[in-house]
Amino acid sequence: MIRHSARVAAVVLFVPALVRAQDLLPSWNEGPAKKSIADFVARVTAEGSPDFVKPAERIAVFDNDGTLWCEQPMYFQFLFAADRIQTMAPRHPDWKEREPFRSVLAGDPKGLIAGGEKGLLEIMAATHAGMTADEFEKIVTDWITTARHPKTGRLYTQMIYQPMLELLAYLRSSGFKTYIVSGGGVEFMRPWVGRVYGIPPEQVVGSRGKLKFEMREGKPVLVKLPEVDLIDDGPGKPVGIHQMIGRRPVMAFGNSDGDLQMLQYTTTGDGPRFGLIVHHTDAEREYAYDRQSDVGRLDKALDEAQRRGWTVVDMKNDWKTVFPAR
Repeated sequence: MIRHSARVAAVVLFVPALVRAQDLLPSWNEGPAKKSIADFVARVTAEGSPDFVKPAERIAVFDNDGTLWCEQPMYFQFLFAADRIQTMAPRHPDWKEREPFRSVLAGDPKGLIAGGEKGLLEIMAATHAGMTADEFEKIVTDWITTARHPKTGRLYTQMIYQPMLELLAYLRSSGFKTYIVSGGGVEFMRPWVGRVYGIPPEQVVGSRGKLKFEMREGKPVLVKLPEVDLIDDGPGKPVGIHQMIGRRPVMAFGNSDGDLQMLQYTTTGDGPRFGLIVHHTDAEREYAYDRQSDVGRLDKALDEAQRRGWTVVDMKNDWKTVFPAR
């Protein structure tokens, strides 16, 4: 009788959460991926459940590029920096013969990618540093509200994934605090993520450069320096989480090998843990890529997902729609 009552109680606890998931995740097809999310949230939010997680400890971290919005044909911050280079080029005639600037000005994305991290840092230093944080925020805001994706013609903020927007809202309604933990620049993301994702700027962890306090024309400002403070990618992600959040997350969401260490760090903690990878399999509605891609490569993390039991979302089969309706 006691065992029967316990089973009944468990069903009563879990059914409401499953119903909420079905109501709040309408862009997800029914299947193992959606069910794994609903089951986990039900277990950790049901008081009396052996896996109950206190609200203060309900931390969910999301990569941005390729997880919350599209990252092809190139990371969008690269495209922002490329536009800045085009704008600034008349003041730097030497860029026409100097990599990685030459590749950007020639419209050669492969040349830019070939420059690797060193080339990226050089571009970021040239296009981001020297101005105040407020000046940079205005430049980003102006760009993100007008620039459009080269393939779809959508604003970049319309290249976000509708199923992930629903997931963010569902988790927040279940008492989770949602953070972005991205290799992208923290000051590139903060001006617009609140409006687009409902995530406030203080819950954004990203790569960052060093800043310096100055008085300019009698006003206190923060000036961006051409020095890296943190590259929040790969092994840098757990470092950023520890420094900026101060709690090990309960749930982690990514899409590439750059998210591997964040997923490892999250899912090997004590208590119930959840990891999810968005696998880009839909060449018709978005892009299809994984192990050989120069952007958002998913290789080691895909293999580890099988070993560790992380949920792998098949974009083509698990999502009814990809982008929000315009």
